[in-house]
Amino acid sequence: MADKSEELALDRVQVKKAVQALLAFLKTKSTPDFLLLDESQHLSLLFTLWKIPKQAQTIRIPLPHGIRTDTDEVCLFTRDEPNMTPDQTQRFYKKLLAERGVKNVTEVIPYKMLKTEYKPFEAKRRLLGNFDMFLSDDRVRRLLSSHIGKHFYERKKEPLSVNLRSKKLALDIQRTIQGTTISISKKGCCCMARVAHSGMAADEIAENIDSAVSTIVTKLRVKGPLIKIIHLKSQSSVALPIYTSNMNHLTLLEETKKQARTAMDAKKTASKQKSAKKEQKSTEKNTGAEVEEEIPQLVPIVPPSKKAKLEKQTKKGLEKAPNPTGGKKAPNPTGGKKAPNPTGGKKAPNPTGGKKAPNPTGGKKAPNPTGGKKAMRRKSRRTKKAA
Repeated sequence: MADKSEELALDRVQVKKAVQALLAFLKTKSTPDFLLLDESQHLSLLFTLWKIPKQAQTIRIPLPHGIRTDTDEVCLFTRDEPNMTPDQTQRFYKKLLAERGVKNVTEVIPYKMLKTEYKPFEAKRRLLGNFDMFLSDDRVRRLLSSHIGKHFYERKKEPLSVNLRSKKLALDIQRTIQGTTISISKKGCCCMARVAHSGMAADEIAENIDSAVSTIVTKLRVKGPLIKIIHLKSQSSVALPIYTSNMNHLTLLEETKKQARTAMDAKKTASKQKSAKKEQKSTEKNTGAEVEEEIPQLVPIVPPSKKAKLEKQTKKGLEKAPNPTGGKKAPNPTGGKKAPNPTGGKKAPNPTGGKKAPNPTGGKKAPNPTGGKKAMRRKSRRTKKAA
């Protein structure tokens, strides 16, 4: 932590010049009505970080010179004392603060009173506008976020926790009231802290700026180079730069990025090679299994002998056909009796009356269509063969 504060060294001469120029500008812009009301403008530091923080953070900054006037009103939220009503607890804590010498707190509100009387939205807005700062008992601080509303956080007036059981209660409350806070979000790289007001002297403002920067650098949870630029500004003025970081570390950052990229590329190539080797092994295994499956087993084929075929045929020929009746005689449908004669034992009548049928050719032979030539040829062939 000490190295961080030594790295960021403010030029106090430059800071004092910026403060004097800002105060001179505010005097020229002030009006008679503004001087009569004795109102002062807030002076704030605008920090621009190199990186966006990964975690949100709220830093308390103790200042050597108080930034709040005696006219600022402070409200304190307390817990509910057992066996006491809200009015009794309010009187109890006011008496406690008076005994400890605390004079900056103007109002005490118990937790039960906050839940009942300040439950409507208009009551919460009125409470927010009536007070410049809010403190809370550390025993009930975690319970307040659901009851005070989001406007307290938007206006950056969320309650700051205080230990009311401390032996140095007056000193702790005085430091909390006269100090400041800075809320660092993880949504951007810019943050602002109130460090002074226009009614203070230039030396006091410069001392507050120096202490605020040193505490922020030591408590900021960011690795590497932290702050890029610091500006000083008021509510109605431009931002005056009081610190600009050295740009020499940018080359180192580029070198580290290049090294990281080369390392990542090497890892990627190694992983690719491993995956390629695994794929090759898997493909080789798959091809070997396919080859083993495709090659059939060679079995010698023995041709059957002719004797075996003949034996089989003779055996099959000698085998008898199966008897469909199972060795039994087929049953006689007439029951062993002769079938009845449909003519009653008599001869059937002759349709011609016992005479021969007439010859259609008249007793003559049918004429030979070939004229007897074929028979002559056959005789000649026979005689030739016999010769």
